[in-house]
Amino acid sequence: MQNRQLIQEQKKVYQQALASQMVTAIIILNQELNIVYLNPSAEALLNKSLTKLYNYPADFIFANTTINSKRLKQLLASGQELTDSDIVIEFSESHRFTAEITASSVEFEQQPHVLLELKQIDQQKQISLEVFQHQQWVAARDLIKGLAHEIKNPLGGLRGAAQLLNRELNTDQQEYTSMIIEQADRLTNLVDRLLGPNQLPQINQNNIHSVLEKVCQVVSFSNDKNITLKRDYDPSIPLIECDQEKIQQAVLNIVSNAIQAIEQNCTITLKTRVASNKTINGKRVKLTAQISIIDNGPGIPAQIQDTLFYPMVSGRSNGTGLGLSISQTLVNQHQGKLSCHSRPGHTEFVILLPLTQQ
Repeated sequence: MQNRQLIQEQKKVYQQALASQMVTAIIILNQELNIVYLNPSAEALLNKSLTKLYNYPADFIFANTTINSKRLKQLLASGQELTDSDIVIEFSESHRFTAEITASSVEFEQQPHVLLELKQIDQQKQISLEVFQHQQWVAARDLIKGLAHEIKNPLGGLRGAAQLLNRELNTDQQEYTSMIIEQADRLTNLVDRLLGPNQLPQINQNNIHSVLEKVCQVVSFSNDKNITLKRDYDPSIPLIECDQEKIQQAVLNIVSNAIQAIEQNCTITLKTRVASNKTINGKRVKLTAQISIIDNGPGIPAQIQDTLFYPMVSGRSNGTGLGLSISQTLVNQHQGKLSCHSRPGHTEFVILLPLTQQ
């Protein structure tokens, strides 16, 4: 009997302390669906204390989501657990996260309550999305390369035949063969660009800021829009192993695209930082050099953001859609990653290049 009583007392101690020790964020709502408890993990996730949120309605947290009062009242009535994923909770632009939520009916002090368990999934979702997009990009690139090779071979024969025919024709008729040769050369040039860089990078130790300064110098020579170029460099970044010309070309393609997309007198910022524990194509990298190219233009259309680095995808009517695809290839040749986040007024391309451990 004593052992049983001791076990029950110990069980009660653990139950009382468990919620505050859990890594999972826990929110308790009363019958009126007002907040009556947050464990420390929930306070950290929401970036708000229980004191500030006490007695606030659940809608304050879950506004514009599928977790609404109607569903929670049904839960209280039926006692049936519900689970929902990809719930975006946003208090402000600076605090936004995606969570997986499980709601269940519990009883405290003989009154029904709703227990909400929140698990932040932004990182897992981002990693899965990046791996999927990389696989799709590789598949699209290989398809384009295969088609480009199939087109290039007959183009060479077409051009050669036109040259031979050109010798047999008079001056007036040579106008037509010259047009064939000219268009064959134009298509060959396009196919070569579709095939992308075919030379392996020549790896040397380089100062990344010297590479960026060369980009700034090239851009300054043809700055018709009066674009302001800002530098925000981290001088602590060590020398990185890269092909200086290829990284310069990758950054220049991005900056050139930004200049074409933004209006007069806008700003482009080149920013560098050391970033730790980044995931590149599904692999964790301890230290990376992070290069950000940021502009305050109109942003990239939402419908092409997921396929932005595919060949022939462009947000401009006169764009070829090859610049960013080539940049992606060049960065991938360095075992790095190129990504983009865009909204109206802020577009940011981020290049991650692994730093060797010294």
